[in-house]
Amino acid sequence: MLRSIEQSVTSFIVKWMSLVIIFSLIIIGYSIFTLASSLNDAEMINASSSLRTQIYRITIDVKTNDVHTLQHIDDFEDTLYGPTMRQLNNWWVPNNISAYYRQLVLDWKSIKRTLISQHNVSLTQQVDPYIRYIEQFEYKLQHYNERKLTTLAWVAALCLSGVILICLVVVRYTRNEIVKPLKRLSQASQNVREGKFDVSLSGQPHNELGELMVVFNGMSQELGQLYQGLEIAVDEKTRHLRMANQSLQVLYQSSQELSSSRLTVENFQVILDYFCSLEGVISAEVQVIDAGGQGLTLHAGERYAEYSLHRELSVDGVLLGYLRWKEGLPCPDKILIKNFLHIFEQAIHYAKSQKQSEQLLLLEERATIARELHDSLAQSLSYLKIQVSLLKRSMLADDHETLQASANPVIAELDTGLSSAYKQLRELLTTFRLTLKESSFGQALNEVVDQLRARTSAIINLDNLLVSFELSAQQQVHLVQLIREATINAIKHAQASHITIYCGEENGVVTVYIKDDGIGFSDPPSKVNHYGMNIMYERAQRLGGQLHIDSEPNQGCKVSITYPANKKGDLS
Repeated sequence: MLRSIEQSVTSFIVKWMSLVIIFSLIIIGYSIFTLASSLNDAEMINASSSLRTQIYRITIDVKTNDVHTLQHIDDFEDTLYGPTMRQLNNWWVPNNISAYYRQLVLDWKSIKRTLISQHNVSLTQQVDPYIRYIEQFEYKLQHYNERKLTTLAWVAALCLSGVILICLVVVRYTRNEIVKPLKRLSQASQNVREGKFDVSLSGQPHNELGELMVVFNGMSQELGQLYQGLEIAVDEKTRHLRMANQSLQVLYQSSQELSSSRLTVENFQVILDYFCSLEGVISAEVQVIDAGGQGLTLHAGERYAEYSLHRELSVDGVLLGYLRWKEGLPCPDKILIKNFLHIFEQAIHYAKSQKQSEQLLLLEERATIARELHDSLAQSLSYLKIQVSLLKRSMLADDHETLQASANPVIAELDTGLSSAYKQLRELLTTFRLTLKESSFGQALNEVVDQLRARTSAIINLDNLLVSFELSAQQQVHLVQLIREATINAIKHAQASHITIYCGEENGVVTVYIKDDGIGFSDPPSKVNHYGMNIMYERAQRLGGQLHIDSEPNQGCKVSITYPANKKGDLS
């Protein structure tokens, strides 16, 4: 609360400065007055000296009967009654000086009557005292002039002393009531700047600065409270940011576990450990349901017989498992718990989908192997079985020549069939043993083409414009197998010098072709009788596309595969 100002700095300064002005006016006024009254002092002294000289001359004139006596008397009276001497009748002239002047006038009148009567004895008796009186009058004038100057000096000294005293009082007041409080305010402001709000300015002066110090004390206390509140708020925000950072880090690390090529029990345990590391989570347990089998249960933290909190883990309404945990203080973030529930759901769903995909891929490959064995090697073995039956019948003949004639063609057919079956088996094994060591389709295709270049003298040009990220793993395998099989056929049968491999996409259609400049053929080989053609047609169908073979004798051959692009990278 503001207090009343008992003595304003402005009023104090004005009061004492007014005294300085008064003293200044006094000394200036008195100086002007002294100067004005002293303007004719020298002339008065000269006039008094002149009166003494003129009275001597008049006395001599009377004694010598000079004809100019009357003229000299007029001159004396002009001096005695002149304006300079009449100023001695002013009010500021001391009474003794004025009385001396009036006495001079009266004495002169008496002397003048004597002069007119020309009584020399009486004149001498009157003139001598009159001259001495003039000399005393002259001395009085000089003394009066000196006294005025002395008085002026004293007045000036007194006024100057008063001004100096007032200045000392003002300086002392300024030092004690203004400068010192300002220094204390400055030091207190520096303390507040350094964060030291426990300042209290005591002994306030009863002026505006005292009021300012009271306001400053209240302001520093309020700032201290605000700063303390701000520190608490900043600490709270920092704690929340630290928790948010920790949460983001834990979520990121947990999400990194989902990026593994194959999710294992160790990945689930790491995610559960991350969940248990959250602030406020004491213990956790995750249970994965396995229909028709023993489920998987993992623990993190201290184990409990019962958990106070649990949530179901499900995707698209399918129950995948349960997450149970126990909380402590401070309570964990509910949104973070919800995010971890989604992570566990996605991890379990991804792991199961991954296993299903692997199983389907394995079944597809097994079906492919079975069909190829049935279409190629099984037929050759059936043919060999028929030839063995014919050979057995031929062995029943009694005649050796007849036996040899009938057995030789069969043996030749058996030899040809065995060679064909062995060749088919090697091609199938080579096809099924192909693996993609590189995750990128372009790198895998380059590696396969480099292997094929080592097997032929023909120049193989590769132009791949497909984006690996847009191709699924199955699509990459089927395309590499198709390109490899078609290129091997060109190397073996086409007698080509140049082989071109192109992979690209245009208007949502993926086009792959293998083109050579070999001998070509008029009719394409049948799928049944040509090695590897069954697999090529089947792989094209799995891609959802078609396989085309264009060839003319001595015009080379072009094997084309086209199928609609699937940006999601999944096969229907």
